[in-house]
Amino acid sequence: MSNIIFWIIFGGIAGVIAKWIMPGKNEPQGCLITIILGIVGALVGGFIGNLLWGSTGVTGFGVKSFALAVGGALIVLWIYGRFAGKR
Repeated sequence: MSNIIFWIIFGGIAGVIAKWIMPGKNEPQGCLITIILGIVGALVGGFIGNLLWGSTGVTGFGVKSFALAVGGALIVLWIYGRFAGKR
């Protein structure tokens, strides 16, 4: 159970950092969406890291894991902004 809480907090921090780096009016504004964005971003970042250089992905709270999570959250935020702007 504490592992799930850790990933929610980690995802929330990654989502907030990604929104801070790439602000815009089309991006999600709620706390829950920010946490979901960060968690999905961590998954995407880990997947891309694994494809590019064989990284083990987001494995704990470290600089590499945090960079992968924020990078993935930026990608997810960009994609979300493209689709949300079409409405």
